[in-house]
Amino acid sequence: MGLMDGKQGLIVGVANDRSYAFHIAKALTEHGATCAYAHIPGDKNARRTGKAAEKIAPDPWLHPCDAGSDDDLDALFQQYKKDFARLDFLVHSIAFADRDWLQPGKFCVTPRQAYLDAVDISAYTLSAMAGRAKDQMASNGGGSIMAMSYYGAEKVIPGYNVMGVAKAALESTSRYLASELGEHGIRVNTISGGYLRTLASSAVGGVDQMEQAAREKAPLRRPVEGSDVGNTAVFLASDLGAGVTGENIYVDCGMSILGA
Repeated sequence: MGLMDGKQGLIVGVANDRSYAFHIAKALTEHGATCAYAHIPGDKNARRTGKAAEKIAPDPWLHPCDAGSDDDLDALFQQYKKDFARLDFLVHSIAFADRDWLQPGKFCVTPRQAYLDAVDISAYTLSAMAGRAKDQMASNGGGSIMAMSYYGAEKVIPGYNVMGVAKAALESTSRYLASELGEHGIRVNTISGGYLRTLASSAVGGVDQMEQAAREKAPLRRPVEGSDVGNTAVFLASDLGAGVTGENIYVDCGMSILGA
């Protein structure tokens, strides 16, 4: 028997088979869960997400969603509810910031709209999705919502800039959601994963040294692997994590405990 047998849920953010969302979906599926997938609109994005999801299980459920559109979010959750009897977990693994401003020395000149867009897509969407997931989750006795964060939400990472601000907002959002949704049996947490080379991380200036720094400085003397985060997600989504909510869990081989 698997920890997630009979559980169903929605994964938002599988861009390819290197993304944290992919590793989370893979681990959940290996423990018996059924995963559905939302992807950025467009045929290219549908193919990319579908190709990754097919490496996990055949014939994946896919639905387009522009997270910046309330209409798209409504359509996503309405269609999911039609096709699935349960919503036991929701994985929010999306973020956005204009890469032109993700460079050392450019934070103080970040334009207003670029700042607001980063917070909207990277943080507000967690609240927007949680609100749409609440009733279906609650009808089955609750569930687990989790979002992906990063250490740059707490400490300054060169070039992370407005994305760090957005991740800080994401972590705070998760705590307020945890407080509000707990009476419905819904737990909300964030996972602060270490540096992993993905499409998103490649946009940040100064990341080239992060993997080597982990090998040299992390207490475990290695960079984080996708499976590390995937396994943590299984814990949070399963009954093993039944008493955990409102937390930010670091999965970074110990990098976050270091002073320098």
